[in-house]
Amino acid sequence: MVVSGARPTGRQHLGNYHGALKNWVRLQGDYRCFFFVADWHALTTDYARHEPIADNSVEMVLDWLAVGLDPDRSTIFQQSAVPEHAELALLLGMLTPVPWLERNPTYKEQREQLTDRDLSTFGFLGYPVLQAADILMYKAEVVPVGIDQAPHIEFTREIARRFNGLYRPVFPEPATLLTETPKIIGTDGRKMSKSYGNAIYLTDQPAEIHGRLARMVTDPRRVRRHDPGDPNDCPAYLSFHRLYCTAEELRYQEEGCRTAGIGCLECKEITIKHVQAELEPIRERRARLGPEDARAVLEAGNARARAVAAETMADVRAAMGLV
Repeated sequence: MVVSGARPTGRQHLGNYHGALKNWVRLQGDYRCFFFVADWHALTTDYARHEPIADNSVEMVLDWLAVGLDPDRSTIFQQSAVPEHAELALLLGMLTPVPWLERNPTYKEQREQLTDRDLSTFGFLGYPVLQAADILMYKAEVVPVGIDQAPHIEFTREIARRFNGLYRPVFPEPATLLTETPKIIGTDGRKMSKSYGNAIYLTDQPAEIHGRLARMVTDPRRVRRHDPGDPNDCPAYLSFHRLYCTAEELRYQEEGCRTAGIGCLECKEITIKHVQAELEPIRERRARLGPEDARAVLEAGNARARAVAAETMADVRAAMGLV
């Protein structure tokens, strides 16, 4: 069993695709998979800006379908449509020590970075418990995540051990499955993010993709065409070229960069053609889908998720003497 989810941020970009979605598509051939729209999690930091959540949820699911998530092989559902998640989070919260929550690295980091909102809330402090409930509800064996999310899976394993020790064994301890793709760099050299305005979206038109990648930052030493550079100091090389280009193309780019034999735009054009080729079929599938398709998939997935959640909660209530 595999469980994973994402906050509904709207259109998906290449960072989402290589960091999660591409892996999800592969996993659905080998596991029983549950992928969910984490709309309650969106409220932990954006409780005062809730208006976009509904539309963003639909847009995100449409992108999921376009990249190849198959509702016949995976259960795609909405977190808030399965109220058992909230019940399990409440019960797990009864046995979760507060220091476990306070040591969460994301809690500290986001309180420092998101200074434009008040994060001194119970929901934000306790969101790792909700995340653990999301995973344990489906008795997941594997959770695919990026390296920055690995501490959350270990936290979930701790809660599972504590519950099983206090009551009786109900939950397996899920394993962390790290994505094979490193962090995707955006066009400005920072991590690709919608909030930074540096993303390449799966539904971008070819001209938009070309324009954004053509302007992507490169080695700062290459101010002029004849200035040599070092590929290891080039964000475009470290992220996109290594991800998309063949070994022969990489050798050509490396040599051309170090000797100033090629310009940065010529170097990028090699990569851009691969990005365009990968996104073209995704964009075509996305164009054939509409909001009603996403809603139908969620309706069916919500029903399947609720059926599994009901069985798990029966086990939990029995173990805790709540029958």
